[in-house]
Amino acid sequence: MMGSMSRAVASLAAACLLAAGVVCAQSPAVNPTEAKDAKQESTQQRVQPLNNQPVWNEVRSGAPQVTTVTGRETNILIQPQGETWRAAHASLTVFGGFLFALALAGLAIFYLAVGEITVASKPGDRIIERFVPIDRYAHWLLAIVWVALAITGLILSLGKSILLPLIGYTLFSWLATLSKTLHNFIGPILIVAVPLMFIRYLRYNGIGINDIKWFVNILGYFRGHEYPSGKFNAGEKLVFWFVLVLFSTVLIVTGLILVFPNFNQTRATMQVANAVHMVAAYLAIALACVHIYLGTIGMDGAYRAMRDGYVDESWAQHHHALWYQEVVAGTAREKFVTPQAAPSSARVVQSKPA
Repeated sequence: MMGSMSRAVASLAAACLLAAGVVCAQSPAVNPTEAKDAKQESTQQRVQPLNNQPVWNEVRSGAPQVTTVTGRETNILIQPQGETWRAAHASLTVFGGFLFALALAGLAIFYLAVGEITVASKPGDRIIERFVPIDRYAHWLLAIVWVALAITGLILSLGKSILLPLIGYTLFSWLATLSKTLHNFIGPILIVAVPLMFIRYLRYNGIGINDIKWFVNILGYFRGHEYPSGKFNAGEKLVFWFVLVLFSTVLIVTGLILVFPNFNQTRATMQVANAVHMVAAYLAIALACVHIYLGTIGMDGAYRAMRDGYVDESWAQHHHALWYQEVVAGTAREKFVTPQAAPSSARVVQSKPA
């Protein structure tokens, strides 16, 4: 009897051991790495709740994820290159701010040292129609739009560093929102203004040997002994080709990429467009500051020429001798007019005495 019970217990034990072996053989082996990650995640959740580092490492890896939104790049939850763009954006802002400040400071020092450039008018000076109405309209359309974009762009770019500490969060928030809206809605007008200006002024901005000589003798420009130039001198042609043709075209293209993301461009494309937009804008603004200075307070008669379209004979002979000779010879598009033919606002065009 005892022998039978012993044999039964032994058989039962063997069956249990066999079943346990089968279960162990069917259970998958535990990956040591996964077990380590799970342990680290569990420990981190206790030490730093809600900071799930393994999950965020996977998200930031750039590997495609699964989302319910369909479209280009919708499976990229976080783009690691965004940090690189953010750092570059900050550096470009500093560079642009210093460039803009340097341009303003240089012009202020120059004005204090030299003052306004004037030309003594002569008795009996005749009047020349320098700009016909359509040329002035094209210029003012571009000028107003361009200055509005420059001001709003500077507010958006430099405002947080310069204006926010001065005017506070409430006023700056209102100003930044207004600037952003104006910048986005006014910007597309350049699509019309830039080509119109280009078409109207291209004939006057050809590059020749005299333009190189003008730059070589540029000091004479500020000493009252200008090198002879055509209707536009080399400095004005520089503004035409760089600010209008090159930089404004770049600003239009990159601006459209930034304002209209529904072109289906990637985030990387928009980041590059933003950096290029900033560089082109700051360089163009620096050159435009010089142009605006000479066209307003820097040179007597220049603003009046664009406002009314007329200049006197002495002004034309001094600042644009080659163009003046063409007007005298009758080979230029522009002609002498009688004071009575000019509008009343343009009849007193004589420059201030030197």
